[in-house]
Amino acid sequence: MANSINERRVISVIVLNESSVLARITALFAGRGYNIESLTVAPIPNSEMSHITIATNGSTRVMEQITKQLHKLIPVYKVIEHEEMVEKEMVLVKFPITENLSDISALCAAYNGGIVNVGKEMIITMIADEPARIQHFIEASQRYNPSEIVRGGVVAIER
Repeated sequence: MANSINERRVISVIVLNESSVLARITALFAGRGYNIESLTVAPIPNSEMSHITIATNGSTRVMEQITKQLHKLIPVYKVIEHEEMVEKEMVLVKFPITENLSDISALCAAYNGGIVNVGKEMIITMIADEPARIQHFIEASQRYNPSEIVRGGVVAIER
């Protein structure tokens, strides 16, 4: 029965950096009816490869099937689906300038972040932390009336 429980999963995929690779990878998830919660893609420095990090929910059995299918795609070089991953996510939050700057700064510092820009009408902060802590920051920041929140995708690396 444990194989049918949907759990949060992070899959890291190393691929050849070429067109249509991302479409083929996401099609594997769509074909099985699974939503991708977060998708981050970036080139690997000094190589022709890219690193794709996918956060999703699914059963162990379905994730094993997707991992096996990912291995069969020609431009895929490595697939890592591991519980011992270091994960980070980034969020940018815009606050009205009328909010207390020192309180916002202290809140950001508690979540590995800080103020990155102050304008005439707004304060922009950036936080980089574990996904659960990013969610806690967003909840805690509601008291300062954020006008915009932009979450980046999860990036992960195997321990």
